[in-house]
Amino acid sequence: MRSEYRENTITLLDAVAMGTGVMIGAGILALTGQIAELAGPLFPFAFVAGAVITGFSAYTYVKMSNAYPSAGGIGMILQKAYGPTTVAAGAALLMALSMVINESLVARTFANYLLRGLDIPRDNWLVPAIGVTVILFAWLVNVSGNRSVGWLSILMAALKVGGILVFGITALWVGGVTFEATGSGAEAAGTTSATGLIAAMALAILAFKGFTTITNSGAEITDPHRNVGRAIVISIAICTILYLLVALAVGSSLPLERIVAAKDYALAEAAEPALGRTGFYLTVGLALIATASGLIASVFAVSRMLAMLTEMKLIPHSHFGMPGVVRDHTLVYTVVVASLLTVFFDLSRIASLGVFFYLVMDILIHWGVFRNLRDEVGAQGWILLTAIGLDAVVLAAFAAMKWQSDPSIVLIASAGMVIVFLFEGLFLRLRPP
Repeated sequence: MRSEYRENTITLLDAVAMGTGVMIGAGILALTGQIAELAGPLFPFAFVAGAVITGFSAYTYVKMSNAYPSAGGIGMILQKAYGPTTVAAGAALLMALSMVINESLVARTFANYLLRGLDIPRDNWLVPAIGVTVILFAWLVNVSGNRSVGWLSILMAALKVGGILVFGITALWVGGVTFEATGSGAEAAGTTSATGLIAAMALAILAFKGFTTITNSGAEITDPHRNVGRAIVISIAICTILYLLVALAVGSSLPLERIVAAKDYALAEAAEPALGRTGFYLTVGLALIATASGLIASVFAVSRMLAMLTEMKLIPHSHFGMPGVVRDHTLVYTVVVASLLTVFFDLSRIASLGVFFYLVMDILIHWGVFRNLRDEVGAQGWILLTAIGLDAVVLAAFAAMKWQSDPSIVLIASAGMVIVFLFEGLFLRLRPP
């Protein structure tokens, strides 16, 4: 099955473009309003704190990816840390699911911005229909091969990074750094408690989790023992600067209540008062480019991860009569599950599911590396334990906030994680690798 992965087909630039593509697609466009709703006028700080926490988490992935780069990176990390066990398989499947959840988040964001640009109501069947359509487009790009994903990721990454820089700088230049989000109505519009701020950091972490796309494509990156870690660090640094710039620009253009009200398309809403109607349409176009490219990169990475888990005999696999290799089949599974989530969940619930699944998986990775691999890969134990502590704090705060506002999503996420581990335990008992 190694022949499914083509070594040295993704350059360092390709990898950075893929990582930033996934992060920018979800982070700025889909989550700015939700983070503002929880953190209140301190929402730019939530992005910075999320970057710091992500930095501690990324340390583990960089150390492991430099030592063991693979085309299913996180699955390989977990197997190295725990062996072919239920914990490793369950955590890897949680990661795959969180990535698929991110795809549905980005797909619905694409639909929201498109309909907002066309001034069409977003409370109808068009949102899931457009979301599923853009997921199918991402599948078509992926089946065309690695180079198509690579050059398209670079082109779209350049467009959206440049476009977001122009938006942020121009908005601050025109409106000044007055930060309207601290004005009247701020306290009523958003939660400013310590719990709310910490819970907002959980969503901010979700906005940075796209760096795992690079980990999951490790074996196909040129000089992977060096470039996987470098690509992760560069991607996170780029997105930290962009997120803070845009958060300040949005907060300077709109009062907090308007940011919260337009949380599914906050960037476009902030563009009009700062840049006029032309700027509004340009921002909508930028959002469409960012979400589409992020979706392409995410589908690419999660299909590789699922194929690697299949190769390691950690998850079941069926061809269902489809031609081609396992990677072709996992592409189909990815787009089918992402499409179903796009149809049945709204943006807030999709993001919440992603937070729960990702943070639990992240904690398990840090713990496994701390206990079993830190000496082997040269990782500092205190950094791993700090990453676990930070994840645990923000996960607890986020769960507490969601239990008050939407307890059903906490129950759905908990039930989903229990089902995943029970399923993997039964599968590995019946068919041990």
